[in-house]
Amino acid sequence: MDDPFRMNQDWWNEAVEVHVRSRGPEGYDMDGFRQGRSSLRSVERTEVGDVHGKKFLHLQCHFGLDTLSWARLGADATGVDFSENGIEWARRLASELRIPARFLLSNLYDLPRVLQEDFDIVFSSYGAINWLPDLAAWARTAAGYLRPGGFLYLIDAHPFARVFDDEADATDLRYAAPYWQPGPMRITEDGTYADKDAHFEHRTTIEFQHPMGGILDAVIDAGLRLEFLHEFPFCAWKMFPFMDKGEDRYYRIRGDADRIPLLFSIRARKPVP
Repeated sequence: MDDPFRMNQDWWNEAVEVHVRSRGPEGYDMDGFRQGRSSLRSVERTEVGDVHGKKFLHLQCHFGLDTLSWARLGADATGVDFSENGIEWARRLASELRIPARFLLSNLYDLPRVLQEDFDIVFSSYGAINWLPDLAAWARTAAGYLRPGGFLYLIDAHPFARVFDDEADATDLRYAAPYWQPGPMRITEDGTYADKDAHFEHRTTIEFQHPMGGILDAVIDAGLRLEFLHEFPFCAWKMFPFMDKGEDRYYRIRGDADRIPLLFSIRARKPVP
């Protein structure tokens, strides 16, 4: 197979420019963010809790809006991403808006080569782990950055939801892919969740399906103690074309919102000796 990191990095470098310009209900509200609006949603705000004065590490931070939002809440925030354009935009926004946050360019698995610190919170969210081939290494990396008593928080697409067809012509839930994928998935398409009509030079990405058992095993095997696993019948983006956005900024399946889980969250803490 072609190098998945290079292919995905090329795609994300293009996606950053599309996302910065995106508008409308599915886009990034850059005007609102510049005026002080948070990019964070209610679930992660509630479940992560007070971050004031906490050392905060955001893995796979894209172009930094969530990292900067946590910094606005008082976190000593560091964001990490492998997209050069993403980190460039994150640093530009931090400087423009005078938000004290730091951004590092690194592939997640190479991060220990460039960052040797510990943190109170390691955070990852929304469309993160499907890009990772080795979830055990991801969990060990996250655990390695935690101080005793600190915690890892992850909120992302529920792996069960990924078995259903998300193509533009889908009108209801219909099976499309196995829950236990035997290997990487090669996906070629235009557009992103924020702009379905965008055209890309680099159209192919490599993604990975991680079942819930594998996610929890990775976290527990890394030495963290699971505090909760929560599942939600709504999503932070329009996962399927037959979804509507509510006033709370979450998308729900039209007509029958509670049929399947669309998001999950976990919090796992590093034991204190």
